[in-house]
Amino acid sequence: MKNPQISIVAPLYNEAETFPHLVARLNRLMESSPLSIEVVLIDDGSRDATPDMIRQIALTDERYHGVFLSRNHGHQLALSAGISAALGSEGLFIIDGDLQDPPELLPEFYKLMKEGNDVVYAVRKKRKEGLVKRTGYFLFYRFLKSISYIDIPLDSGDFALVSRRVADVMKKMPEESRYLRGMRSWIGFKQVGYAYERDERAAGESKYSFKQLFRLAYNGIFNFSEFPIKFMTNMGGLSILIALLYFITVLVKKFFFTQIIEGFTALLFVIILFSGVQLFALGIIGEYVLRIFFQSKQRPLFIIKEEIVNCDYQKPDAV
Repeated sequence: MKNPQISIVAPLYNEAETFPHLVARLNRLMESSPLSIEVVLIDDGSRDATPDMIRQIALTDERYHGVFLSRNHGHQLALSAGISAALGSEGLFIIDGDLQDPPELLPEFYKLMKEGNDVVYAVRKKRKEGLVKRTGYFLFYRFLKSISYIDIPLDSGDFALVSRRVADVMKKMPEESRYLRGMRSWIGFKQVGYAYERDERAAGESKYSFKQLFRLAYNGIFNFSEFPIKFMTNMGGLSILIALLYFITVLVKKFFFTQIIEGFTALLFVIILFSGVQLFALGIIGEYVLRIFFQSKQRPLFIIKEEIVNCDYQKPDAV
């Protein structure tokens, strides 16, 4: 296990209910696979028994690699910590700890990677979430694809097998507001999709709130699209055009139809229109300024409190 071929990377946050199911399925996978595999379990500041469970298995089974973050950093940064710590010489198999991404697909993904693909990403054929979430995901992926300046595959999440060289490039990318599936697409190399039917959670409830989903969507839109800035420019042009058309209409009514134009109504219209456009534009600019502000601090993306690899305690490092 000093030189595993594949690292399975799974971030966990309050997954004590799911943990026994996850370990059982990973053990079956490793026992049936001819590959040398390590499992990197990242505790993202869990408040239940998840850290203790990770610590116990990492200390008793050399195939498990435990990474413990200093607090809850969020799914994308927890994954980044796992990618940074993974030792797999050939590739990293990224899954969710709730078992919605079946680890048993590793042989199929590995086969496609050995055919020359640096990234094998999963494409979801069916989802088990409610109608509102399914509709939101469907619309967002298509919206992002239509506005992005790179080709981000439809209905593809973080579930993927990436080669060692792709993982090394991802480790070097310093952005604070991370959207890993977009970063993966931006890197390039040969990539292929694998369609699968997503499972339900093995146990417990989803830890991804609507607020976190919106934040992830914002990162995708602002990090991999010029749409917000161009939309703001288009809105400015449209507001000027509307104002000019209204002005021409007022002149025509006054000089050709001798109608009395109510000044207050016209003034109110102009104030509401331009105030709304300006506030909207300031909000978009604010999003970019906020991202620049956080990036300029150059703080570590995450802080590793403790690490257990090959049953040895490792000195924590900020990364």
